[in-house]
Amino acid sequence: MPEGQLTPKARAVAFYLPQFFPIPENDRWWGPGFTEWTNAAKARPLFRGHLQPTLPADLGFYDLRVPETRQAQSDLARQYGVEAFAYWHYWFGEGDRILERPFLEVLESGAPEISFCLAWANQSWTGVWHAAGDKVLKQQRYPGAEDDQRHFDTILPAFRDARYLRVDGKPVFYVFRPEELPDAAAFVDRWQAMAKAAGLEGLYLVAEASDLLGRGSRYTTAARDGFDASVHMRIPADVNPRTTLRMRMRRKLRGGPEVWPYSDHIMDAFPDDPHLQPCVYPNWDNTPRSGRRGLAVTDASPERFRRNVADAVTLLADRPADERLLWVKSWNEWAEGNHLEPDLRDGHGWLEALREGLTS
Repeated sequence: MPEGQLTPKARAVAFYLPQFFPIPENDRWWGPGFTEWTNAAKARPLFRGHLQPTLPADLGFYDLRVPETRQAQSDLARQYGVEAFAYWHYWFGEGDRILERPFLEVLESGAPEISFCLAWANQSWTGVWHAAGDKVLKQQRYPGAEDDQRHFDTILPAFRDARYLRVDGKPVFYVFRPEELPDAAAFVDRWQAMAKAAGLEGLYLVAEASDLLGRGSRYTTAARDGFDASVHMRIPADVNPRTTLRMRMRRKLRGGPEVWPYSDHIMDAFPDDPHLQPCVYPNWDNTPRSGRRGLAVTDASPERFRRNVADAVTLLADRPADERLLWVKSWNEWAEGNHLEPDLRDGHGWLEALREGLTS
């Protein structure tokens, strides 16, 4: 955090999507020039009161190959209390990577200043962005221990960077789908051994415990498998018998996406588990990607988001300072309806809400 600026009560880590520049694979799958902006900009309202499209303000329709854009993102994030970006990192096995250019340029150039960590998005790519989820574009593979070593060696320079996010001196590494690892406990053992063999103090390994609508986590054995922490991921939807009935009736009569009201008391249902870390969402609406098969939350606002942030900060207050990680979904997931970056409707509202929630 720059000298003289605010002192947050938790360490805000915002997930960062790199898919804002064209790559040959997306050109081939979806047409020339496809980026995340393609879906965000073409979105249209699918039900009464549906606020689409949501368009960028200060930073515009940026290209992440431009260093000035990355610097402007860093300046904004640090100004409002974001300590680090968690860059989504794609390793499909045997050196097969995608969308790595922005992070590699950040690493090699030494700029921008904001801290970072890597979040391994270990999941096959499908056609979900065009409502064709059964179409496999890139298969996630787990070739074995030798591939783990190759993967680790590839990202070791990042772990050694002074900007890398650490807990008790250990670089933070996030795993998106731990339940899909062939043997999660063996993965943890291998990666910790490789880190120590490389001269690191170890890794602070974080597993995602996805429970998107409060119906049960996909992964419940993080502590037993050796992960240092797990992140409770739940969309801020008010899911109860009344709203469930309303949603089902709406879809039966009109079709279209699932629609849920935003909950600004989502932390009330946070599991009583010190191993779990909270995640807060400004909003959720993935209809720009999934169309009528998507899910949208309504009535989100910066003020309601602020309340969730403040509640999450309170939840973390009695933990060691280094472990007060508050994950934010996301910095720039424009086609999922969750972003902190300024937009034309709310301006800097989401960023201001985050800062107020972190410091109040």
